[in-house]
Amino acid sequence: MKQKLFILSIFCFGLLTTAIADNGDKKKKTTKPGTPAKTVVKSNNKLKTTTLRDTVLAPGKLGNTNETAASSIPDLFENASNGINAVKLNPRAVSFVQDYMETHSEELLKMKDWGRTYFNLMDAVLIKYSLPIELKYLAVIESKLKSTALSRVGAVGPWQLMPVTARELGLKVNAKVDERTNYYKSTTAAALYLRDLYAEFGDWLLVIAAYNGGPGVVYNAVKKSGGSRNFWAIQNYLPNETRNHVKKFIGTHYIFEGQGGITTLTKAETADQISAVSQILSNRNLTAAELADVKTLKVSGKYHSAVIAKMVVMDIDEFNRYNPNFDRVMAKAENTYELKLPQDKMELFVANKYQILNESVQMLLSGATVSAITTSVSRPTGKK
Repeated sequence: MKQKLFILSIFCFGLLTTAIADNGDKKKKTTKPGTPAKTVVKSNNKLKTTTLRDTVLAPGKLGNTNETAASSIPDLFENASNGINAVKLNPRAVSFVQDYMETHSEELLKMKDWGRTYFNLMDAVLIKYSLPIELKYLAVIESKLKSTALSRVGAVGPWQLMPVTARELGLKVNAKVDERTNYYKSTTAAALYLRDLYAEFGDWLLVIAAYNGGPGVVYNAVKKSGGSRNFWAIQNYLPNETRNHVKKFIGTHYIFEGQGGITTLTKAETADQISAVSQILSNRNLTAAELADVKTLKVSGKYHSAVIAKMVVMDIDEFNRYNPNFDRVMAKAENTYELKLPQDKMELFVANKYQILNESVQMLLSGATVSAITTSVSRPTGKK
């Protein structure tokens, strides 16, 4: 009997030990899945951190994005700072023009006053050859309007013409005479050259680049760029001086005009913005009161706005508001224009019509300006 009880005790103890062992195994199995889970979470955290650092610290990725954006820059524009018109400046010129204006505005705005006589003369010549009058700002960056300006390579005069080029354009350049220093004759020669360059390139920014560096330099840049004729695409293939010359012209235009214009745009930019510019011109409408008082007269011949404004005692800007693009139209072969003036001003025009026409013709033929007819010209001197 005792033996049976002893065997039963051993059997029960074995069952109890097995149960405890099984329970221990279950606890271990419950713990093990937890441990790898923590490891996975830790691993995932590390993965997230690595990915974040890759994004922030990989300049190659950001650089590729910038390169993509940069490739579309020539098609983008920033508004002109003063909002006077809808002509917009290419972003690639913004920084340069801002710095240029900050540095040179004071000096150039003084020139706007003392150089008025020369600017009027240049306007008359440029109009005669159907060229944008804003091209006169080339003479500003070429020579600061100094007739005796001399460059290190031998270019002379307000338009900085080289001897060979000047002779080809009809100027006398010899030991006794150098017509490059004559404001009217040199402006005429420059106008002929600019007209030829535009016929060749059809883009004013390329014309200005060619005026500075020569057509060959521009064609070389076009070739290196893969055939592009967009200044902003070929600029890095141009000499530094030529590239900056174009941007100086744009900056000077903004200083004198307070805005951009047809000569500060590429051919493509001009096509994109022409409708906006046309809209601006259409917005120059007269008020109802002004329209009620306005008189219209169809005129033809070589009339000039400056002479008319002087003779009818009218501010030139006010005259241009009544008669947009008057000089450009009158400079053409078919030059009929419906002149609009307030009634009292029209009476003055009719009373002095033939005198106005005669003075306008004489001004265009001689290169004299309205102010130069009655006052002597004091020419600035000095070297560039």
